[in-house]
Parts: sequence; structure tokens; C-alpha cells
Amino acid sequence: MKPNILLLMTDQQRWDAMGCSGGWVQTPNLDRIAGEGVRFTNCVTTSPVCIPTRLSLATGLYPHNTGVWNNMGHTMSAETPTWMQAVRDAGYRTSLFGKTHLHPHNGDLRKKEDLMNEYGLDDVDEIGGPRASARVKSHMTAMWEEKGLWDAYRADYKERFSTKPYTVRPSTLGFENYADVYVGQQAKQYLQNYDRQEPWCCWVSFGGPHEPWDTPEPYASMYDPNNMPPPILRPAVGDRPLGNLDNMMNQMNPKFEEGEVGKLRADYAGNVTLIDAQIGEILDAIEVRGELENTVIVHCSDHGEMNGDYGLIYKSNFLNGAVRIPLLVRTPDTLKGAVPDRTCESPVEWIDIGPTLVELAGGEMKHRQFGKSLCATLANTQITHREFAISEISGEIMLLNQEWKIALNTDGKPYLLFDVQNDPDETNNLAGLPEMKELETELRLQILEYLFHTETKKQ
Repeated sequence: MKPNILLLMTDQQRWDAMGCSGGWVQTPNLDRIAGEGVRFTNCVTTSPVCIPTRLSLATGLYPHNTGVWNNMGHTMSAETPTWMQAVRDAGYRTSLFGKTHLHPHNGDLRKKEDLMNEYGLDDVDEIGGPRASARVKSHMTAMWEEKGLWDAYRADYKERFSTKPYTVRPSTLGFENYADVYVGQQAKQYLQNYDRQEPWCCWVSFGGPHEPWDTPEPYASMYDPNNMPPPILRPAVGDRPLGNLDNMMNQMNPKFEEGEVGKLRADYAGNVTLIDAQIGEILDAIEVRGELENTVIVHCSDHGEMNGDYGLIYKSNFLNGAVRIPLLVRTPDTLKGAVPDRTCESPVEWIDIGPTLVELAGGEMKHRQFGKSLCATLANTQITHREFAISEISGEIMLLNQEWKIALNTDGKPYLLFDVQNDPDETNNLAGLPEMKELETELRLQILEYLFHTETKKQ
């Protein structure tokens, strides 16, 4: 009997924002999934910003294939081959609850359901992200409007981003109407009521813990800001080529007050725990159906959040806080042979998720793409899944292997180089040092060779 498939996705969740990976956030349900599956400790997002990486997940293509290097008004063509279509072709009923960002967040998302069907999703309740939901119609914002909540939500957003975008205060929506609760409850109800013959593939895509820092009570005050891990301080630039990160550091210098980063992180942790509780309710619903043992569960996020590291907020750079993401994979087979703290340290990429789900569904990826199924790694976590993982943004490219991280600027010059074993916090940038020149050349050639082998015509 084919397994059901549950894809759990968050937006802007750091790799270390789980109990099982960082220890500073309570995530009992994600920890349970990790304990029954495999946690990938070196998963890299294909692009540390929403639209390019979500497009890459759907297609298995890199930004250098799609030409989508940053957030922009891009609509994925209805003819584009996706992993969702391959799972549906394997006999599944596919569904989506939450955010995809595979087309621009404007207008009325309810009118885009035909497009979502073309992408490979049968049953759809799509929402915009937290910012877009101030202007975009969806089933969720229509509910807010009916309850008289939408105007206050809009006013709150406008005030935050016109004064101090990293303001920490609870959402005007309250817990019951909060977007992450809406997504969790809609998915839970769908699965409770599912009565079709086909196995289901349910993609639950939460909009949090993406900013703003507006977690509702009781989660807003769940964590003590004084107990949050301190931010990684911004090191001196040094004599080296410059890149996108340097532009960010020149343009973004939040004047954090004493204790303010701790408040950001405490609120963020509360949002992650809120989402974890919603995930727990979904798992309970599947268990009541008697299907939990025969369900594949994957948890991931599109990119991270700096949350004060390097004096930055948001993402869009190649530092750990933005580019490394959580990835948990639990299958009926890993459940039977569950081993505590089972991890795979090999570099893996976020685009590997699609081919993994297709293989577990008994399907086939028929188009040329560059994701690589993780199934062999699930059986043997000591396998080197990839020699290195790459990430791209704004015409730049990063390579991470088990010893080094390097990033090239748009001129192809190395401007970040970190010894990942001895400098896990990335505070000692070795780029530009004479003694690193040979290593830089070697890694740069690996990048260029990979770009050549993964080149396609623009989609």
C-alpha cells in the first residue's frame, strides 16, 4: 500500500530553530519527527530568499537555470514540469494549504486555483505571506474581513513598517485567527474529512515564522528574552573583494536597543513553537485515521532569518542564519528502524526534496532537473549525498562542503571563505588572504564546473 505524504514547510525558519538542532526552541512534534526519521544537519536552501527558492523546489532547477535570482513578479508557467505533477501522476490526490509564492501575491488568490491545478495541486487553499495578506484576497483574508479584523491587521502592518519594522508586539488577530493557526486547522480538517480512494499528498506551507515579530499570546510571552542565544557579532570587513552581504551591511544597520535582539528571538521562538503545536494537531488527526505509520513526513523551510546575527534582520545572504535550513525526513521504513538522534552530515540541497517525494510515491521525474533523491541516504546516513551544496542570489553563488564555505560575487571573485569545522559561527572570513589563494582557486573551479554541467536554456 502506497504511503501518504505530508510535506510540512515553514517560511524563514533557521536551521537551529528546533529543539533537536539548536536547543533554544521547544518543538516536541518536530523533535518526534526527527526521532522517527533522519535529520539533515547540512541542508542548504537553493536561494536565501522566497521566490527563487520556491520556484527551485517546484522545478528542481537553480536560479541560473530559471533566471529568477531574487524576489520579483514572476509567474511560473502552467506548462512547467513539477514534482507535484509527478506525485499526482503516481496516483495521489494532491493538496496545498498555505503559501507557495509560485506566482505574484496580488489580486485574489482564489482566482488562481486553476493555475495551481496546472502546477499539480488538486485541492488548494492558498494564502499570501504575512506582508501580502495586508492586501491580497484569499479565503483567510475574506474570513478576517467578515470578522472585522482585516482593517486592524492592515493598520498594524503599515505602522510597523513605517516606523520600526522589527517591532515586537502580538498580532491584532489574536491566536484563533492567526495565519499559522488558520493554515494548520484547514489542513487538519481536510485530512480529518478525506474520503477518497487515492492516497493523499498534503503540502502544509505555513507563513511563519517570517517577520514581523507578531506572535500572538500565549506564545508571545512563552520565552524569556534573556535566555535566548546571543547574536553573532559583525566582524571587521578586512582587505578582500566585496559582495552582496557587504551591500546589506552598509544599508541595514538596525539600531538595536539593549535586550532588543533577545526580544526578537523570543518572539520568533514563540512563533516556531506555535507552528509546532499546529503540526502536532495534524499528526494527531492522521493518527486517529490510523494512517500515521504509513505516512511519509518531511519538514523543511525555504530559508532562514538572521534575527540580529551580524547586526542584520531578514535573509538574502549566504551566512548560516539565512542559508542553512531544517530538513527532517521520516518514512514508514525509518519509523520501523528508529534510532535516536539519527543525523546525516552530508551536504544536501532543498531541491532534493521533490525527487525524494516522487521516489517515495513510486513516481518518476521525467524532466531534466538537478534535485537528487535522498532515499539512499535514509537507508544509510553515512553516504555522501553531495560532495557540496550550492546556493545562489543576485547573480552570486555559494558552495558549502564539509570543510569550507565559499561565496563568489558577481565578478566571480571569492568574498566569503569560512573554515566550517573550526569557525562554525563564521566570524573569521579568510577570503583574500594570500595563503588561501590556492584553495580559493580550487573551490572556484568546482563552482564553475558545476555551473557548466547544470546549464539549461532559461525557462
